[in-house]
Amino acid sequence: MKFKSQQNQLPEVDLVPMMDVLMSVLTFFIIISMTLTGQQVANITLPTAEADRDAAAASRGRPAPTLIVGLNARKQMVMNNAPVDEERLITNVQTFLVENPTGVVMLKADKGLTYNDVAQVLELLRDIGGDRVSLGISGGS
Repeated sequence: MKFKSQQNQLPEVDLVPMMDVLMSVLTFFIIISMTLTGQQVANITLPTAEADRDAAAASRGRPAPTLIVGLNARKQMVMNNAPVDEERLITNVQTFLVENPTGVVMLKADKGLTYNDVAQVLELLRDIGGDRVSLGISGGS
């Protein structure tokens, strides 16, 4: 004998306990991830350009001679406010570095240039001057 109430009744799933478990697991992983990332961050104070320049000048007693090479918006290399070709630039930089053993070559590039344009000239200067080449930046915004 079958009862009518048992035939028409569909089983129901109660989702509230399952959602409680999922929220508890999610909260656990959030808390664990926050504690793990907090231990991996190192407090590092980076030196400023002014501090490096002052330290270098103090160690030598006077500032190192600097040869400034420019890269204008038309991607031309400039020395002494005059465009120079690559061969002339290489000759001038090599002569400067021989005459000034503590000298530094600084590249000042137009802010409208792409990173790739600046990197190519920096690579050329690095091949000539090694670790005595730097990139000049402006302090303004």
